[in-house]
This record gives sequence, structure tokens and C-alpha cells, in this order.
Amino acid sequence: MAPTLFPMESKSSKTDSVRAAGAPPACKHLAEKKTMTNPTTVIEVYPDTTEVNDYYLWSIFNFVYLNFCCLGFIALAYSLKVRDKKLLNDLNGAVEDAKTARLFNITSSALAASCIILVFIFLRYPLTDY
Repeated sequence: MAPTLFPMESKSSKTDSVRAAGAPPACKHLAEKKTMTNPTTVIEVYPDTTEVNDYYLWSIFNFVYLNFCCLGFIALAYSLKVRDKKLLNDLNGAVEDAKTARLFNITSSALAASCIILVFIFLRYPLTDY
């Protein structure tokens, strides 16, 4: 058995009386070590929130240029909510709001692009020809 630096005290009273009578007095730092409580250090580990995309620039673009039925504004609002939840380390809420912001951005971009295409089609082929 390997020697230990701090021998453990036994629970029986016989060994305590033998140790107290025949053994040399314990070192001062050992006695202090017995009476001190071990402080614990708490390290809080937060999940990595840099992996959550907030789609902020896409939302700004949709809000300024392609704000179809205010969907760009709604996407921008959710993008800002994602940023706030990332600061509060609410990873689950940030992921859910990021999915919603992406959905509104896709919808706004697709509807605005289809409207732009329809406008170009009607400019090229006006309805007066039919």
C-alpha cells in the first residue's frame, strides 16, 4: 500500500487514545487541514451560441427592399429576438426563433421575387394584346 500524505483518522476511540498517549503531537498544518473546509469552485459552462444563425442581414434586406406584406418586418423582429436570447444564453429559444426568422425570410424573399417576375412578365407582354 502506498504511503499517504494525510493519514486518515480511524473512527474507534481505542486508536485515538493510543495515538494521543504514545504518538508525537501532529503537525500544526495537519490539524488546520482537518478543521478547514474545502472550498469548491463553480465554473458555469454555457453552450456555444455562435452556432445559432440569427439571419439578421437577410432580415434587414427583406425589410428594406422586399417587405412583402410586412413579412420582412416580422423576420427582423424574430432575428432581434434571436440575438437577445443568445445574450441570455437561452439556446433552445434562440434556435426556435432562428427557425421562425428563416421561415419568414424565405417566404418574404420567395413572394417578393415572384411578384417582381410577374411584373416583368406583364411589362413584356401587356394584357392589352389579348
